[in-house]
Formats: sequence, C-alpha cells, structure tokens
Amino acid sequence: MQLETLQEQITDWAYDLGFSAVGFVRLTASDHEQHLRQWLAQGFHGTMSYMDRNIDLRLDAAGLLPGAISAITVRMDYLSRDELPSLSQTLAASNQGYIARYALGRDYHKVIRGRLRALARRINEASLTLPDGPFISRACTDSAPILEKRLAEQSGLGWIGKNTLLNDTRRGSWCVIGELLTNLPVEDPHFKDDNHCGSCQRCLEICPTQAFTGPYQLDARRCISYLTIESKEAIPVALRSAVGNRIFGCDDCQLVCPWNKFAALHIDADYQARAQFTDQPLLSLFNWSEAEFLKHTEGSPIRRTGYEGWLRNCAVALGNAPFDPLIVRALSAKRPAVSPMVQEHIDWALAQQSQDQATP
Repeated sequence: MQLETLQEQITDWAYDLGFSAVGFVRLTASDHEQHLRQWLAQGFHGTMSYMDRNIDLRLDAAGLLPGAISAITVRMDYLSRDELPSLSQTLAASNQGYIARYALGRDYHKVIRGRLRALARRINEASLTLPDGPFISRACTDSAPILEKRLAEQSGLGWIGKNTLLNDTRRGSWCVIGELLTNLPVEDPHFKDDNHCGSCQRCLEICPTQAFTGPYQLDARRCISYLTIESKEAIPVALRSAVGNRIFGCDDCQLVCPWNKFAALHIDADYQARAQFTDQPLLSLFNWSEAEFLKHTEGSPIRRTGYEGWLRNCAVALGNAPFDPLIVRALSAKRPAVSPMVQEHIDWALAQQSQDQATP
C-alpha cells in the first residue's frame, strides 16, 4: 500500500469508527508560544498548576512520542441540533440543575481514546509493508500536555473562535477532539479554515461571570466550567449569584453562537444524555449520597468534580433558586455531615433563601 492510499483509508476508517471529521498535519513548533506564556503569566490558569508544567512539550508535540512527525486529528459531535431547545429550557428552570451538554453522556476521554486505539490498530496492520514502518502512535484527548485545538485548527478541522473553542462552519462547536501522534509522514493538505467569527461578540457578551478579558482570551478563574469542575476550592462569593443553576460546566457561549445552528443531525449513542442527569430537580441531585453519586456518575466525566464539588455546586444553585422551605430543610439536613468548605456554601445558600423569603 502506498502512503497516499493509506491516508485515504485512514479517513474512511475514522468515519467508520464514528468520528465526524479527520485532519492531517505535520508537527512543528507551535506558533502559540507567546499567547500561552502570556496567559500563564497573567495567572489565568488559576489552580491548574499542570498547565504551567511541560511547556516545551505543549509547544512541540513531537516530544510526546519519540519519532513522531505527524498528527492525525479527529472530531466527534456530542449534541444534535434538535436538543438545543431543551438545553435552554433547563437553563431557565431554576429548580433544575444545568449540566454542560458534553457531560450528559459517556466520558468522552474513554470514547475517543478507545476509538483512536482501534484506528491505530487498523493503520498498523495496513502499514507493515511501508518502507517507513513500523507504524507507531500515541492516542491523546485532553490527556497530554499538548495544544490540541491549535493542532485541530492547523489540520483543517475548523478555527479557534473568540470563546477559545474550536468552531466549524459545517458543524459548529459542539464537539470533542483527539489526535494520534505518529511517525507516518502524512501529506499535510495545508487547508486552513479562515476565522469566521467576524465582528460577532455574542459569546463574549453572554458569559454570566464575564470570564472573557477580550476575544480569544479566557480568565479561567472566572469561568463557570473551571469553578464547578477544575477548582477544588470555594467558589468566590462575588461570582456565586452569576453561576445560577449551572452545577457542572457552562454552555452559554455555545448556545448563542450563530454557527451552532449547524450542529450535527445525529450523534453517537455514547453521547446520548443519561436519564439520571436530565430533567432532574436540583433537590434530588443535592440529596444524593456519596454512594449514589458514584453509582450515577460511573463512566461519566461528572466524576471529575468529586462528591464534595458536586455538593458545593448544588448548594450554590439551591441558593440561587426562589425561596422554598424544602430547599431550606434539605440544606440544613445535609450541613452537619459535610466538609467545612461545603458547609460554608450551604450557609451562603441558606442566607440567600432567607433573603429571598424576606423580599416582598
């Protein structure tokens, strides 16, 4: 098999495995060094100290796999366009908990990594006769120090929008991405999608906590996804009201993006929303025991926040809900058995409920 033919086969195999787009790019030192270093210098990464490590690898992905010279990039869509109304309805329902759409199904890390490895096995079998063999690869998806969105952009999967997410004129931004680093000398088509954000700033303006310091610049310390997932600390008091009923992540900047009217028509079964996360009253979610939390989040990215983070997030959302004696009762009942950090959020929520009750 010739390399050109193999590359065409790789695209077909990727589609067969459920990926919605495939790209190829030769690995070079990233041109985002200045942007990355400035972002870190400003402290915009918050407590994500891992972002400040392995900078050389982030800037040159070839170092992650000895002999790697190329990347095969892939995209998977996790939302179908007919779901958009239900997301907006949940966000507007103060008695329900809003969970970022990517987290409602199976953990994308497991899905993409497994299918990338399946793709690698097919490539390995087909490349045994190539003069540059044997084929080697490393599957990555938000699991290695690598500037993944930039690789996806360079390989033609779209452009990085003003909200720092990968976007595409044909599919929008409701996607997750991954890549195979490899020693295959793939042909880089040099197709680069133009930036199609134009003068639009809807994503910047809608952000509940004003986490964008400007186009293409996100201060994670104010981002609801960071506050409810990555951070293990208390949510800043000044931002709690703006969090609303978002208990795991935030989709606001995607919900208003004009390009997302072109979201996928169909998604893989692994990304179908699980019943235990949809149309669930906040009180029910808050009342989960740790055992119930672990059971309901098995194989889910929601595990990342941990039970303590889950209670913290739910407490804030309950504090933002209209006054309800059942909320006060549930918060008070849970308080003695939780950590001081969660207790502080419960106290805040109880104060908010009391204030709401007193307001005529």
